[in-house]
Amino acid sequence: MEQRTTGPSGAPGGAPTMGNPITSINYSGATTFSEDGEYSGTSYESTTGAQNALLVSGGVIDLVNATVVKSGDDNGGDESDFYGTNAAILVYNGATLNMNGGTVQTNGGHANAVFAYGTGVVNISGTTIETSSNNSGGIMVAGGGTISADALTVETSGNSAAAIRSDRGGGEISVTGGTYITHGVGSPAIYSTADIKVTESTLSSTTSEGVVIEGMNSVSLDSVNMTVTNNQNNGHSETFKSIFIYQSMSGDATEGMGTFTAEDSIITTNSGDHFFVTNTTAEINLIGNKFVQNDKNGAFLRAQAGYWGNAGANGGVVNLNAEDQNIIGDIVTDNISTVTLDLKHSYLKGAFTGNGTVNLNLSEDSIVVLTEDSNITSLSNGDANNLNIYANGYKLYVSGEEVSINQSEAPVSFLADSQKTNCIGSTGTNCIQPVVEDTTAAQSTFPVWGYFAIGGGIIIVVALIILAIVKMKHKKGGPTLTQSAQPASSAPTPESPVDLSTTPATSEVPEVSETPSTPDNSDTTNETTMPEQPEQSMPESSNPAPENPEVKTEDTDKKDDFPPAEGII
Repeated sequence: MEQRTTGPSGAPGGAPTMGNPITSINYSGATTFSEDGEYSGTSYESTTGAQNALLVSGGVIDLVNATVVKSGDDNGGDESDFYGTNAAILVYNGATLNMNGGTVQTNGGHANAVFAYGTGVVNISGTTIETSSNNSGGIMVAGGGTISADALTVETSGNSAAAIRSDRGGGEISVTGGTYITHGVGSPAIYSTADIKVTESTLSSTTSEGVVIEGMNSVSLDSVNMTVTNNQNNGHSETFKSIFIYQSMSGDATEGMGTFTAEDSIITTNSGDHFFVTNTTAEINLIGNKFVQNDKNGAFLRAQAGYWGNAGANGGVVNLNAEDQNIIGDIVTDNISTVTLDLKHSYLKGAFTGNGTVNLNLSEDSIVVLTEDSNITSLSNGDANNLNIYANGYKLYVSGEEVSINQSEAPVSFLADSQKTNCIGSTGTNCIQPVVEDTTAAQSTFPVWGYFAIGGGIIIVVALIILAIVKMKHKKGGPTLTQSAQPASSAPTPESPVDLSTTPATSEVPEVSETPSTPDNSDTTNETTMPEQPEQSMPESSNPAPENPEVKTEDTDKKDDFPPAEGII
């Protein structure tokens, strides 16, 4: 068992403690590592409350495919939540744990799975984490701890059991890939009193919010798919929402601006508002995200007083910066809240409702489409004529005075499915790329047998053409054989006219044209063995050979038998 003294005022970092101060922490581990070591396929277990299954207090520990099981409740609560005394794995005091693969399971109150406290560092990848009881988060930092997580599968079932969790004193959590699911009341996918960044992961909350930021802390989502069904309120919560930014005044988080940033992500809200801000100042930065709203009564952003803080001074102050962003839904404020919207190349369709302060700053290439009569406090527009604000049948008032806006038919969004459009060369999960015609598509889908069919057809056509040429040559050779036996003087020359009046009708097709349609080798034999005939003079009354005897009627017939090659193809 080890003892640790807390910082000034009884809490890490000197943050004020609500309730009795804790002056010392007793750490106990069923297994403790305090110096460098490498372990593979090992198992660690604790069934005792306020005891870690694996306590790492020094050195660098490499753990591969380990199995860690923790049960046993810690009814004290604060020591477990702030310092990790009942976690399955606790790393602190400058130690580093590198964990690859394996599983971590907890079944006990305030039994967080993997906890980094103070100067403790955890690098964890490919591990499956499950917690089943209340106040039992998945991966957690406090007091300045650091966790880097890659490709984890985390699921929690209890209440107040965020999958990605932090508490008093904060720290840093960096998450890449993986799936994080929560099912309990008051169990968002992310609860931040730290700086938390999540990239290319899937987040899901089936009962609570998706993201909660308390005090001067931050959450950043990049290429994340988050689905939220907030259907039960926890504690003093009064509204359903997906992203909740507030100051609880519990002392768990330093007061100041909470920051939420999302880029190229998909955020689906099944009940309530997309954003709710109360009793704090918040900055919301949105770049090229897709927001899906499945609650017809849900607003895009609501800033108003709630349970927390001092009545009359506990509204929300919000700076919302949007670029390449679709915003569909209302902006709602009460009389002690302020919202400033700065839209660049963005599209907003909704209404400005309530009686709070709303400042609207538009770039010339942004568009606003009203869905109700709206009143805002100030308007700064890159389009001096307000032609990028469409009435859609409604009126816009600035500090109570109606302003002239575009009365034409309101356009639909120019942004593709609420996604960032200027991302040529990017490979982000939701990045829209320019459409390029795929000239290889036909080649990639053409069947292989088609190539053989085309090749075979070409061979056949070539063979037919050659055959036709051979036949024509044989036809030309036929009359040459006959005429060779005639005296040269009896054959008419092209210049000599032929007296057709004395030529019988049958002479139109001389006998020599009756060459077999198929080449006959005997023709060649006859040409070389035929006995020489004595020259005879043709009687004057005999029919002269027709002019150009090689041009025959049969040639035309053969063209019908063998059409031109392009006719076959």
